[in-house]
This record gives sequence, C-alpha cells and structure tokens, in this order.
Amino acid sequence: MFALLLLFYRSHGRFPKRPGEIEAAVVENVAQQLSIESHFDERYDTTGRTWKRHRAEIHARFGFREASVADAEALEAWLRDQVAAVGTDPTLLVDRLEARCRDLLIEPPSGNRVDRIIRAAIRAHDDRFCAGIRDRLAPETRTRLEALLHPDNGADGTDGSGADQSIAPAPAVLLRLRGSPGRPSLAGIQDELAKLQVIRAIALPAGLFDGVRPHDLERYRRRVMVEAPYELRRHPEPARLTWLGAFVHLRGRTLIDDLVDLLIETVHRIGARAERRVEREMLNDLRRVSGKPNLLFEIAGASIDKPDGTVREVVFPVVGEQILRDLVKEGKATGPAYRTTLRTVIRNSYKGYYRRMVPQILDKLEFRSNNEHHRPVIQALDLLKRHAGSKLTLFPAEETVPTEGIVRGLWRDATLEKDAEGRKRVNRITYEICVLEALRNRLRCKEIWVVGANRYRNPDEDLPTDFEAQRTSYYQALDLPLEADLFITTVQADMRTALARLDAGLPGNRLVRITGKRGGSITITPFEPQPEPPNLTALKAAITTTWPMTNLLDMVKETDLRLGFSEALKSPTAYEALDRAMLQPRLLLCLHGLGTNAGLQRMAGLQSGVTARDLAYVRRRYLTTDGLRRAIAIVTNGTLHARNPTIWGDGTTACAADSKHFGAWDQNLTTQWHVRYGGRGIMIYWHVERKSLCIHSQIKSPSSSEVASMIEGVVHHCTEMEVDRQDVDSHGQSTIAFAFCRLLGFQLMPRLKAIHSQKLSRPDAGQPEAYQNLQLALAKPIDWDLIRQQYDQMVKYVTAVRLGTAETEAILRRFTRNNIQHPTYRAFAELGKAVKTIFLCRYLHSEDLRREINEGLNVIEQWNSANDFIFFARHGEFASNRREDHEISMLALHLLQNCMVYINTLMLQQTLAQPQWTGKLGARDLSALTPLIWEHVNPYGRFDLDMRIRLPLS
Repeated sequence: MFALLLLFYRSHGRFPKRPGEIEAAVVENVAQQLSIESHFDERYDTTGRTWKRHRAEIHARFGFREASVADAEALEAWLRDQVAAVGTDPTLLVDRLEARCRDLLIEPPSGNRVDRIIRAAIRAHDDRFCAGIRDRLAPETRTRLEALLHPDNGADGTDGSGADQSIAPAPAVLLRLRGSPGRPSLAGIQDELAKLQVIRAIALPAGLFDGVRPHDLERYRRRVMVEAPYELRRHPEPARLTWLGAFVHLRGRTLIDDLVDLLIETVHRIGARAERRVEREMLNDLRRVSGKPNLLFEIAGASIDKPDGTVREVVFPVVGEQILRDLVKEGKATGPAYRTTLRTVIRNSYKGYYRRMVPQILDKLEFRSNNEHHRPVIQALDLLKRHAGSKLTLFPAEETVPTEGIVRGLWRDATLEKDAEGRKRVNRITYEICVLEALRNRLRCKEIWVVGANRYRNPDEDLPTDFEAQRTSYYQALDLPLEADLFITTVQADMRTALARLDAGLPGNRLVRITGKRGGSITITPFEPQPEPPNLTALKAAITTTWPMTNLLDMVKETDLRLGFSEALKSPTAYEALDRAMLQPRLLLCLHGLGTNAGLQRMAGLQSGVTARDLAYVRRRYLTTDGLRRAIAIVTNGTLHARNPTIWGDGTTACAADSKHFGAWDQNLTTQWHVRYGGRGIMIYWHVERKSLCIHSQIKSPSSSEVASMIEGVVHHCTEMEVDRQDVDSHGQSTIAFAFCRLLGFQLMPRLKAIHSQKLSRPDAGQPEAYQNLQLALAKPIDWDLIRQQYDQMVKYVTAVRLGTAETEAILRRFTRNNIQHPTYRAFAELGKAVKTIFLCRYLHSEDLRREINEGLNVIEQWNSANDFIFFARHGEFASNRREDHEISMLALHLLQNCMVYINTLMLQQTLAQPQWTGKLGARDLSALTPLIWEHVNPYGRFDLDMRIRLPLS
C-alpha cells in the first residue's frame, strides 16, 4: 500500500481521493515487482495511525507539507486571476490548483475545501468583472437595461393618468424578448424586427464583451433566462446589469440569425406556394392527349385535301373540337404559358403582401460579401435601399441596375419594360423578387453574410484565428502531414491498392457485377437472411421472469443511485434553494415526464407533497441542455465501464447514425412539413454504437443536411468512446462528407441505395487501360493539383470543425452546390471522390463489410423503435413551439433510454453469471446480443417514487 501511495503522489502531487483512482496497471506492476498478490485493499483506513504515518513519510520524502488556512486564502486569490484565463470550468480550475500546489510543494486541500476555494474564486472573479462592466456602461444604457425588467411605458394597466383600467398588468419587456420566432411569414419578420429594434436601442458599448469566453457569456444569459424579472431586480446592480448586458449581446446576434432564417424561408414559400397554386389550377384543366403525331398528320392531310374550306368544315370532322381544346390546354400547362402564369402569381403575391418586408429588412440588416464575384447582389441591395421610399414603378433611366447573377431565366424577359419614350427600363417589383431570390441563395452558402449575426456572420470568423501561428500543432492534432505531396501520395497509394484488389477479385465475385447498362451500372446481389440466434429468446424470457414489469422510473432511479448523474444537473444561479435529497427525486420525475412525453402534470403526486408547480420550478431552474448532456455522458461512460468484456467484447469504436421523424407544433423555424414523412415535424439525429448505447443526439429540420449532423456527433460527442468508423445510410453521406471524414481521421461507411449509379475515379490520368475489369465504372481521374493548392485551406476548415469555432452546419454550408465555383469546395469534392473510390472498392469487394454496415444500421433502427416505446404520450408529438423545449425533451428521452440500456446491461450480466448459462451462448448469440430490450419494462401507469427501494441487482 505504501508503494502505491508513493507512486501516485510522485505523479499527481497528492494522495488518491478514492482507491479507484489508482490505475489497475500500476497495481499489477507493483505486485509483480514485490512478488505479491495483485490486490488493492479498498478498506484501507484513511483515518488510522498507519495512514498518518504513510502520509508523513511521503511528505518528508518529497518535501511537501499540508496546506494551511493562509495557503488556502493565497490559493483562492491566485485562482481568482486564473478564472479569466480558463473560464469557470471546475475541472480546469482544479487542474490549475493542483499544479500550483505542486509548484509550491503544498499538498492540495481536501475535496470539499477545494470546491469551496473554486466557488469563492469564481465568485470573486465575477464580482470584479461585473463591477468593471457596470463602470463601462453609460447612465442612459443602465437605465435602458433596467427598463427590460419592467412593462412598457403606458402598458402597465393604467391609461397614463394612474387610473386603473381593470386589466392585468403588462408583462416585462424581457419576457417578450425571450420569445422564439413563429413560422416564416411577414408577421413573424415584423415581430422579430421589433425585438431587434428594442435590443439595438439599448446601445451597448462596442467591444463590451470582447475577450470574454463564450461559456461565461452563456452562463450570464442563462441567469436571465431562468429567473423572473422580480427575482433579477433583487440582485446587486453590477451583477444585474452584467447579466442583462450579456443577454442583450447574445440575443441581438440570435435575433439577426432568426431574421435571416425567416427571410430565407419566406422567399422560398413565395415561390413554392405559387408553384403549387399554378400546378393545381392547371392540372384541374389538364387532360393529356395521346397520339399527337398521328393527329398532326390527319390535320395536315385534311387541310391539303380541302385548302379552301373552313376549320369547322375540314378539321373538326377529322380530329374533333374537344380534342383540339385539350391540346391547347396541354400546351398552356407545359409550355411558355405555365412560366408566364407562374411569374404572374409570384409577382402578385409579392406585390400585395410580402413587399412590405423588403424596406424593413434592408433598413435593419447590413449585408456584406468577401467575394467580388457576388458584389452585384450587394450593389442591388444598395439600389433597393436608395429607392425604398420611392413610388416609381420603373428604376430611373440613369440608374445602373446590376443584373449579372441576379436576374435568372424565369424573370429575364419580364424584368425589362418600355417607358413612355420607348426606352427599356427595369421594373422595380420584378427586380426586387430577383434580388431576394439571389440573396437567399448566397446567404445559404454564406457567400453573403450579415453584420452582427452568429450563424450567418463573416465566414472568415468561423476559422481559427491563430491557424498560421499554431499550424504545426493543428496538423499534429489531425495526424496529417504538413506537406501536401506526402498526403496526396498516401491517398493515391490507397486508391491504387483498393482498385487493384477489386479489379483482381471481381471475376470471382459472384455477388457483384458491372454491366454496360446506362453507361456502366454496378449491381450487388442482396444478402441471404441470417439464422435467428438460438439462445437469445430464452435469455430474454429469463430476464422477464426475474424482473417482470420493471417500471421505467425505477430503472432511471437505480441508475442515478449507482452513477449519480443527477449531480450534473445544477442551477445556473450561485445557490440552490433545494436540498439535494429533496431535489433528486424531483429531477427524476421531471426527466421521466419529459422523456416519456407524459408531461409534468402527470408526474405530480408520484412522490408525497410534490406538485406540478414544484416540478415546473425544477424544470426551469435545473434542466439545461449542457447539464443534460453531462448527465448523459455519465450514464454512457458508466455503461461502458460496467460491461463485462467476455460478454460484450473489448472496447467498441464503431458507431451508426440515422435520424427519426417526430411530430411537432409548427409555429417555429425548426418544424417543417415534409412529403417524405407525410406531416409536420422535426428530426432527431442519433449516434448509436454497436451495442445500442447512444453517445450523441441533436435536433435538425427535415430538410437540413444530415452530413453536418453526422460529423457534429462524431467530433463533439461528450463520452469516452473513440469513434473511428461511422455507419450511415445514403442521406448521411456525400462527396464532401468523405473528404471531411478522411481529414478528421475516421472512416465514413455508408449503405448506398443507388449503387447502380456510383462511379470509381481514376488515380492516374496517364493509365486509361489500367483496371480492365472496372472500365465500365471508371470516371475521369482526380485533379491532384487542385487538392495540392487548397490543402492548407482544407485543413483550416477541418480544424474549425474539430475545435468548434463555429457550428458544423455553418461551416459546411459554404460547400454546397450553390457555391460550386469556390476553389476549396472543388478541392474537397476531388478529395471526396478519391476517398469514396477507396471505400467503394472495399464495399464491393467485401461481403463482410457490407454486412457490418447493415448490422450497424439495424442497431439504430432498433433504437428508433425504442423511441416509440418510451416517448409514447401525445402520439409522440412535441407539444411546444420552443426549440429549447424540443431539445430538453430529446435529451430527456436520450437519458431515459440510456438508463434502460445500463440497467439491462447489469441484468443480462447477472443472468449470464448463473451456472446454467455458463458457456451456453455461442459466437452468433454474442454477436446479436443487445441490452436494448424492453419486454420486461413498463413505462405506463401511475408509479410511486420511493428512493429507499432498490432493484434486485448485485
């Protein structure tokens, strides 16, 4: 024991807080050197004389001493200055504190004392920071910030003279600013513009929060979000003003993002609704006429025979009047008449309703571009702004109206009109429609950005600012060579090896064929069905017999009692009014109510004295997205540690990802109606490892890219799992995705549905006759020079994704088909083709790889089935319009499902430890074994939550 403590102290500068901190490998090594049994006595008395003697001897050996009260005060003062450098993350502050103690040859204080020192240091830093912010605010700015906590003037229930009008007091301005935008519409844009006007009228000083870490700003914002205005008024003025200032700063950026989203969706709806209306009207009249060439011949023959006759006498007897009328309708519905009608409907809709938004948006938002190619759109916006108050129908003849890249084919003829003098001039209304459509396309790919936005900010700000200075370390973090030629040589070698292997094995591969159909078509024979594992049904029956009708709430409770995930759910306030013994069951009830979609009202009364109001308070104060993700990480890591390797195998590095559609209210920006799913809703994108444990979840709209969600989950999940292989379906892959995944260091392995249309790229331009068996599927060679030129720029974008300097979706938005001329996009596309060729060769050559991908996606399909079982209430529909509510419910569902997986893992291991199951499961059984089973679980009914009753698990 003394040797283990000595080694630990030499490495960490402190004694272990618990026996589990000493690594098993160290214990094994010491035992071998001393020729004793490898056993660590966890009952070692840390209060006895032996412990004290060991401490004293080790202190003397290294020259350390125990920390005194004066040392603790000095450490607190020193740590207060460190908070500004590393933020308020307790883990980082503990590391700094322990390193400082090692430098001073002081043993760190006890755990509770360290917590007190850290809290005091954070509080002292906050007090000093808030005082500095308050001093930088002008008196009128302070007054405007304070006004957010009160109703609007004249809206306080009186008529201005003090007379009571017998109406309820108006809510504080802050409550209105908290609200989320509604569905895309003119009214929604006007409402968000009004909020932005209130935010900008406060006039915070420029650079007020420069240098402040985003985590700390979010912490201040969260205080404003969870407390009512009357509670905020009770805090000291410096803290109150700082919190409100951080809220205003972040809310202004969010409002601009929301406005851009509303603008993009509104412009899309103008065209989409017009198309549906025109198509519906024309289809009602349309009757397609068959045999049109024969009809033409008959009409021509009849006309030649009687050239002097009338149409009614000559043509109608041959063809018929109704058939000619149908031909005319078909021509109008499919020819130029359709485009003309569509233009008219769009123009009338915009002129009569939506046109009111243009002057308001141009007045409140400032658009810019870093690319000269898109300068005409910026000039067009300036032109519209100059003429916003004019009533002219046509732009003045002397005005220069940019049209390149703005006026597209549908509107080219309708934009120009002749004035009274016969000169061609540009129609303002039609031109405004063209400008809005061009602006929408460029905003989506971030070639045009908005001043003051967050997601739509200057794309150069998405990249790491210190890339040139830290270039070597960033390349090392990605395990990439600094030289582009070395990287290209490696990719080329992988391509040649993969192509040669497939080419050699294709003649003997009975499941894969390449034919000349459609210019080269790949065909794969479907899998033969696998036999059912023989013993898993009996194992599930044993689980159901031992733990029949186990309440889901009890499984969540047992998980928390074992892993303590509820400790991660903390209030953003500096204090917690509720004792943890009282708070813990209320947190579990909230999580169960949100994760099952039953709601908090149904959970009230499941514990004595707990009302729905109590649960609503806990939900508002303690359930945040960051806290829930930390809780999920605790359960996920606990499950990974609890697994028996003889049953589940060694550590897993493979993950599968897919999305699932959930119904949701549609008065928000995320919910969309999608034809594929037949209704309105949102998507939740899950990342599930091979043994049914979900490591990440995120909300997305049905039309947004799954590629960004896939990369986000692999790179930024918060668990201990290392992902090196990612299975997806066809929607989760793209050429750009293959390139990003290669540079990020993991393999993208999709199940491709349209395999017949896939092509293999050539690695070399000078060898057209190479790979004879693959000629029909080979495309043009890779442009390695382009990759070489853009290599450093590509690594910069990938580093931005790895570091999270911006949202993954915001970074990938630059690399879409709307921006196909971007040189870095083209380089990513070329690299993606090369990496995709390597994968396709492996995919076609190996049936085992295809089965592995298919099995991984089957796991996530089972996870989605469990979603329906747990999230059962209200038909599985999210009953809210707030994105934050959607995220909290999603994370609660994620947490509940992982808790079920954790408890099932323990149940399965306890059952398989019984003698009758020893050696009974074969390789096929173990391969198909999953802890995601719920035949023995009961999520329904009314349950009593008793924290003293435990599940019978060893």
